[in-house]
Amino acid sequence: MSGFTLGSKARTAGYRLRGYDAIGSTNTEALAAAAAGDAGGVWFAAKQQTAGRGRRGRQWESPHGNLAATLLIVPDADPTLAATLGFVAGVSLNRALSGILPAGIVKVGIDGADGMVNGGKARIALKWPNDVLADGAKLAGILLEAQKLPDGRHAIAIGFGVNAVAAPAGLPYPATSLADLGVARSAEEIFDALSDAWVETFGIWQDGRGIADVLTQWRGSAAGIGAPVAVNQNGTIVRGIFETIDDAGRLIVRADDNQRIAITAGDVHFGATASARS
Repeated sequence: MSGFTLGSKARTAGYRLRGYDAIGSTNTEALAAAAAGDAGGVWFAAKQQTAGRGRRGRQWESPHGNLAATLLIVPDADPTLAATLGFVAGVSLNRALSGILPAGIVKVGIDGADGMVNGGKARIALKWPNDVLADGAKLAGILLEAQKLPDGRHAIAIGFGVNAVAAPAGLPYPATSLADLGVARSAEEIFDALSDAWVETFGIWQDGRGIADVLTQWRGSAAGIGAPVAVNQNGTIVRGIFETIDDAGRLIVRADDNQRIAITAGDVHFGATASARS
């Protein structure tokens, strides 16, 4: 038995749940369900992934006790707006984790990407395009995958990975877990909070009509705005100041020559890391 349950708001909204102790990949399971005709509105949650993946096909390490969860939806929205669901996911996960991680002394992260809240440093911050940081280190990640259906609509698998009990080692960036931060919360507890936070934020999105409001919330919890940034785009490094996220969800970098560069994809580094030449 997995032990997962939906939060009360998610249950009321009619979401369904398939829970697992271990699974290959929750995203793979969700997309297989879509191919088999599932109408969406179903979560796939597991305490371990044995074949998890992150962006650009990278392996996502998920030891037992961490949370891997994917929501399958088939939104009635323009397919070009589907990518903005990543910001809905980020705001949702930020809400869930901010409620779980208590306020306390905030350490400056190695990546120098601390967010702000109420005029002070925040323990939880969103890192463009799809990471959640705690004290400047990666605590969670998000992966969106789409699959076109026979009726022309797109099924969207929104994957969430949260380091509850352990963070992977040997990464090129700092990572942390709730356990490292002195917080004992199970994958089931995190999922309960996430499923309810999703209902709230998805309601704001309104099939893409409310994306401006979602982006406003995302910017309010963003890491690194106003700080030096380096974006690696397949080996090409763009450097400057992280100015904002525009209304299309692109990262806007102001280069040394004052040119504003819109970034649609890439690996982002802040602060001292942004100065490293690689």
